[in-house]
Amino acid sequence: MKMKNTIKYMALVALGLVACEPEFENSIEENEIYTNGEADFSNYVALGNSLTAGFADNALYIQGQENSYPNILAGQFELVGGGEFTQPLMNDNLGGLLLSGTQIQGTRLILDVDASGNPAPTNIPGTPTTEITNTLSGSFNNMGVPGAKSYHLVAEGYGSAAGVAVGQANPYFVRFRSSENASVLGDAVAQNPTFFSLWIGNNDVLGFATSGGVGVNQAGNFDPSTYGSSDITDPNVFGQVFSSEVDALMSSASGGVVLNIPSVTDTPFFTTVPYNPLSPALLGDQITMLNATYAQLNQAFAFLGVPERSIQFSTSGASGIVVRDESLTDISAQLTQVLIGAGLDAQTATIYGMQYGQARQANESDLVLLTSSSVIGTVNTDRVQELVSLGVPQQIAGQLAINGITYPMEDQHVLTPSEQQMITEATTAFNATIKAVADANGLAHVDANALLNQVANGGISYDGGSVTAVFATGGAFSLDGVHLTPRGYAIVANEIIKSVNSTYNSTVPMVNVGDYNGGPAIGSGVE
Repeated sequence: MKMKNTIKYMALVALGLVACEPEFENSIEENEIYTNGEADFSNYVALGNSLTAGFADNALYIQGQENSYPNILAGQFELVGGGEFTQPLMNDNLGGLLLSGTQIQGTRLILDVDASGNPAPTNIPGTPTTEITNTLSGSFNNMGVPGAKSYHLVAEGYGSAAGVAVGQANPYFVRFRSSENASVLGDAVAQNPTFFSLWIGNNDVLGFATSGGVGVNQAGNFDPSTYGSSDITDPNVFGQVFSSEVDALMSSASGGVVLNIPSVTDTPFFTTVPYNPLSPALLGDQITMLNATYAQLNQAFAFLGVPERSIQFSTSGASGIVVRDESLTDISAQLTQVLIGAGLDAQTATIYGMQYGQARQANESDLVLLTSSSVIGTVNTDRVQELVSLGVPQQIAGQLAINGITYPMEDQHVLTPSEQQMITEATTAFNATIKAVADANGLAHVDANALLNQVANGGISYDGGSVTAVFATGGAFSLDGVHLTPRGYAIVANEIIKSVNSTYNSTVPMVNVGDYNGGPAIGSGVE
């Protein structure tokens, strides 16, 4: 079966988006007097992950770093006694990394036009020039390390170049660590910060989410050295590590601000591709044959007492993709026997049983990953090879291996309700810890979860416009669907300023959100 089209990223209608470089002039009244209150901003140090580093468009690059929320904050802190703020800038605006000359991370995404004339994210052409073994000298106020989880900040050797290849170190930290055995927290504390920000924990659930839930929920496992990159961190491990990080930073700081963890599933990475992208126009004249093929399978589902697993494609409206749901009881063996009893030959019945033993049609409770859009409707070549090895003719194997239509979308492409629940429970536990630690230490606290939830559910207005979580055009999220735009980071910076002013009786001025870029331009390149 050959499908007419494959599913692409959602059509992007706003072709004339704002320029890539923001204006940094803020609306500051000349005669206004700003005060630092009870805080000392003279040596501000920011700790965190990619959200702190200024990561955007699936890469770290100079323009993104210059628009990081810590850099925006530092500009405002200068008005109340803040000192110089340094960042480990990348070499270029391409993004991407080299390890001993070999590219290990791709370039940033830009919005380009595909062969059909539709806007689509694509990697900007070029070869990265940032070699991670060219270690930068000196200390840096922005200690945001893309990819870092909570416990990574205290891990010695997290910046070891030798550890990158075996997954024991972080290439971004390699660039600016003080020594091979240094930890992120140790290098931060060594600077004796007078004020700090800490936004960590997002990756402790994000890796699980963006992998479609293929990782493990490590609740109850207190040894993070045994965790995989896509696992959810145990709440007790997070709590212990987060508390120790704040304690260490408070040894020299007059105060600080902590941010909690947003609901990662509210981001465009999980809300852009619908669960039901299969239209009659896409399926064409194959609908009748598909429904006839699934009819016998649906009868078997009903006989086994699971009619809710039935699969049928609409001739007049959108239909859900077919997915594999690991939370379902695996009825492969029973399904095979029922199909044989209904007259299907043993080989076909066995293949159907294996293929659909945990299958169902997606519904509104499922979240389809942004990256899955390029997979739906395409032939799964691995599955074709498996079927051919079982004696299935090549043509039939191809018909049974169409992702989301005849072959259930695999776990890494869809977040099911049970997987979403694990993410929610972990996020809630982490955020309770963050709030408790903030209260115990008298720190400013920012409810980033509520802030970005507001962005996702109606948007946030500012003087001159509003931002939403609509992919590519909403103004809040960059093209990777997870990280923020400069405008999004400016909104976060303002929320931090509000909390800092309230906690420390300071009068740090907020920035003009409209001065910051809210999205990419079609075909935008290096500037």
